[in-house]
Amino acid sequence: MIIGSVLLSSSVFVNLLLLLITYLIYRSFRSRDSKLSRPVQINKATGTQTFTYQELQQATDGFKEELGRGAFGTVYKGVLGSKETNFVAVKVLEMRTGESEKEFEREVSAIAQTNHTNLVQLLGFCNEGQHRLLVYEFMSNGSLADFLFGASRPSWYKRVEIACGVAWGLSYLHDDCTRHIIHCDIKPQNILLDSTLAAKISYFGLAKLLMANQTRTTTGVRGTRGYLVPEWFRNMPISGKVDVYSFGILLLELICCRKNYKPEVETEAQVVLVDWVYDCYHDVNIIVLVESNEEASSDMRRVRRFVMMALWCIQGDPALRPTMKKITQMLEGAVEVPVPPVPSSFIS
Repeated sequence: MIIGSVLLSSSVFVNLLLLLITYLIYRSFRSRDSKLSRPVQINKATGTQTFTYQELQQATDGFKEELGRGAFGTVYKGVLGSKETNFVAVKVLEMRTGESEKEFEREVSAIAQTNHTNLVQLLGFCNEGQHRLLVYEFMSNGSLADFLFGASRPSWYKRVEIACGVAWGLSYLHDDCTRHIIHCDIKPQNILLDSTLAAKISYFGLAKLLMANQTRTTTGVRGTRGYLVPEWFRNMPISGKVDVYSFGILLLELICCRKNYKPEVETEAQVVLVDWVYDCYHDVNIIVLVESNEEASSDMRRVRRFVMMALWCIQGDPALRPTMKKITQMLEGAVEVPVPPVPSSFIS
């Protein structure tokens, strides 16, 4: 009888424990779903148009034509109004986590305050129930990554224009916005090209908005491996110099028409682009970087200047990196580029 009563009481206890755990899990999921179904508080003064989910569903023909896919959502081609030429890009965010919600808030808050020819324009958004969608101008030539690393190499002079366009856009974000913005994720995939191949910076989901008179801030690691600055891993405050660093990597990719990391190369010394570029610069053999490109080979003075600028941008010490405004002046030839020091952060 004693053994039976002990077993019975323990069975009841286990059942009660299981019921309690099940109830807590249910409450947790209900709480999360409830939070995700509430509309995000968006500043009404942004002047950006709001759309219903049904309107954007119709505009994209039921989200039929996919343009691209990212970590938190998928982009679809759509048409606004009756004009068949009024194309837009509609990004549908997958609201599975709180980080998705933060990305939506950051994107709307950051890009809605900007107005520059080298930034992708945010036309509107949907903030209805659990639906979060962003509506952008349509960029017919896709991303710089597809253009730069594809089968056909873009012309040298077009790459020069793209480098200048990205630099102008970043300079605007850092110095000329009402609230200065650090993009935090500059890379070829986040640079889009319009019908004339003009470069426009996109994706502000990781952007950091600074307060008035603020130049630095602290935050967790943001961005993409290969374009991340050393200060992310040193618990240092970050500034617009993180974008300068990423721009330096991007500039080298534009010069050489290859990715920063490329294991399938002729020699081991060429695997990491920045190491190879510095070796070529140190050995006064920069022409090797563009030897298969006739246009660039005939413009070696500018190639050398761009390489020197990029080496300044990727310095480990952010104080040594120039500002984006200074970089735009260097790109245009208005300011001389001094001899860069060894980019120790990479060589080490």
